[in-house]
Amino acid sequence: MTEGFSGGCLCGAIRYRVEGAPAMVGHCYCVDCRRTSGSSHCTHAVVSADALQITGVPAFYDRPADSGNMVRRAFCGLCGSAVYSTNAAMADMAFIRVSSMDDPDIAVPDMTVYASRAPKWARLDESRPVFPLMPPGGPETVLADI
Repeated sequence: MTEGFSGGCLCGAIRYRVEGAPAMVGHCYCVDCRRTSGSSHCTHAVVSADALQITGVPAFYDRPADSGNMVRRAFCGLCGSAVYSTNAAMADMAFIRVSSMDDPDIAVPDMTVYASRAPKWARLDESRPVFPLMPPGGPETVLADI
């Protein structure tokens, strides 16, 4: 993984730069990720919130996750592109939408969560850990054991 990366929304009104590499990258098939992506899943690169530098002013949508923790989704108010999110339970982390990265090839998924909610036609990557829901203790506990 690279020492930093950049990305932004479709129209360019929101741009970001992240110093350092993601702590992890994962596919999520939860209903909220499916609906906000307009696809079968989202892929997130988890980074330190302090490493994320934003230019432009994103709009936000707050909604509790299955866990009850508040998730704040940042998107462009002009073009509607999803850019990143935060989770109140992990306030020091940001979840970058890999689809918003200038070079998404640098983010290789480590795992899949909420696989039980994937459409039947979705092809899950069985070469990495796959969980029917969120693993106990969260995804970071799984990576510690890999």
